[in-house]
Amino acid sequence: MYDVIIIGSGCSGYAAAMYSGRLSLKTLLIGYEDGGTITLTNVVENYPGFKKLTGLKLAGKIKEHALEYKKFVEFKQANVTGIKKHGSCFTVTAEKKNYTAKTIILATGARHKELNIPGEMGFKNQGVHSCALCDGVFYKNKIVAVVGGSDSAAKEAMLLTQWAKKVYIIYRGDQIHPEPINMDRIKGLIKKNKIEIINNTNLKAIKGNKFVTRVILDKPYKNSKEFNLDAVFIEIGAVPQSDLAKKLGVKLNEKYEIIINRESKTNIPGFFAAGDVVDTKFKQAITGVAEAVSAAYSAYQHIGSNKFFACNDEENN
Repeated sequence: MYDVIIIGSGCSGYAAAMYSGRLSLKTLLIGYEDGGTITLTNVVENYPGFKKLTGLKLAGKIKEHALEYKKFVEFKQANVTGIKKHGSCFTVTAEKKNYTAKTIILATGARHKELNIPGEMGFKNQGVHSCALCDGVFYKNKIVAVVGGSDSAAKEAMLLTQWAKKVYIIYRGDQIHPEPINMDRIKGLIKKNKIEIINNTNLKAIKGNKFVTRVILDKPYKNSKEFNLDAVFIEIGAVPQSDLAKKLGVKLNEKYEIIINRESKTNIPGFFAAGDVVDTKFKQAITGVAEAVSAAYSAYQHIGSNKFFACNDEENN
């Protein structure tokens, strides 16, 4: 019997584990992808206390902090397939094993959105990618495109200029909208002819042979809807990984994000959530960590003010 089971091993999950450990809660963190999506970020410049570091290093530091409380915190690398509520407790199933806890903190994050156009899945990892840090090095002196207009898309494009001969940003809106400091950097790279922006345009299809060779646009660019490219990096947002919560009856909004209050509470007592999976509008590593710390403290208060019944393994089966 655990006081809290944390599902998700990104920044938010490890932050929740760190604070649960500080509160002397018997804690189990179960995660499949160690470090989460922040590890795909080349440079983090907006996390207080660190002027500049990689996403991988930031995730490592938060995990290292959580490990300081190994007397209370246990880690398992596994894929969670289900959560059930029994009386006042929860049962979590992972790798065909059941674990019981008084509270749950869900920090499963989000996955990259897809364009859902012809050729996208067929050329996955053969010219269609979602991580410049992972795959950009394969396109030295090539011509590539980033699809999207967010700050994340701008950062992907800037990183790709380290390898690619030319980077195009293809965006469906009138103007890309990165943070001001990154907009200034983009403008500098435009002057150097390293980046070019194609606005008010969508991709209709991705073409090629074994690898990507071109894309089809919904309107002509330089008198043609066919545009030759060696790779497409898709950065159009993310889909929250909230299926486990939905099946349990946790309330979601229209974007499938988990609805939480300022204490990271959901509509189900004892079930808390944090990070990219929740309905916070401004999603950053620092906001996810803050929500996770609130979730851990809320779990601590919940345990202290409730009696728990129907929690043992025999009653759960």
